[in-house]
Amino acid sequence: MNWDDVRIFLAVARAGQILAAARRLGVNHATVARRVSALEAALKTRLLTRRTNGCDLTPAGEAFLLSAERMEAEMLSVRSSLGDEDVAVSGSVRIGAPDGFGVTFLAPRLGELTARYPDLKIQLVPVPRSFSLSRREADIAITVERPDQGRSVARKLVDYSLGLYASRAYLADNPPPAAIDDLAGHRLVGYVDDLVINPSLNYAPDITRDWKPAFEISSALGQVEAVRAGAGIGILHAFIARLHDDLVPVLPEKTIRRAYWLSYHESVRSLRRIHVVATFISDAVAREAARF
Repeated sequence: MNWDDVRIFLAVARAGQILAAARRLGVNHATVARRVSALEAALKTRLLTRRTNGCDLTPAGEAFLLSAERMEAEMLSVRSSLGDEDVAVSGSVRIGAPDGFGVTFLAPRLGELTARYPDLKIQLVPVPRSFSLSRREADIAITVERPDQGRSVARKLVDYSLGLYASRAYLADNPPPAAIDDLAGHRLVGYVDDLVINPSLNYAPDITRDWKPAFEISSALGQVEAVRAGAGIGILHAFIARLHDDLVPVLPEKTIRRAYWLSYHESVRSLRRIHVVATFISDAVAREAARF
């Protein structure tokens, strides 16, 4: 069995497409297809069901994926222990994060890391969605819950708070609510219910069961901008809202607490670039924990 064939199979399994895997590997898609076929021939079983819009793992492919990831972990460990070029902190690290944390906190700070390590490329994907570490949609994921599935290494970054906010302009035209029941008389800005990717992000019931927004936005940063523009009262991340002088807390005794977690797949545990980036993020959050 050829290790390069296994490596290419892993790329296809994680990308879900031969073409996407080829792009990430930097090789021709025909080469990828040929190497997967060679691996299937060596194993005498079909690993992938190839479709016009992608590939699905067969039951044998699902079983082999676990073995392939163990092989990958051993190979990475050996490379690291022998002083492979990865020790020089080079290559790409993709970070998936919620948009509020990714844009507001990480984006302004990660440039320091790339300046420190010129051969390191950081890819930040700050969007309101979940990321699969096993499929390598991200090398490092920031989530609002500790991962409870898959083989991941996780650490808690920090607790953060959310609260009700409105713009000064909105409150100039609308008397601020004195109690939760008063929210029924105000315009509300919220999230799109059926696009909430995690139950922990369903904040509204922690405030009131009668939360009925007239304006729904799937992005945390989009909600901030709508509230700043006077669209109504919204549930915003406090560490973002505090950056804007035009936002005012409403019913400040109503506070929601959540936490950010950092995780990565255990198969990349030995890679120094992953360790360096994960440590940088953890240290940056720890230095500024008070702002959350």
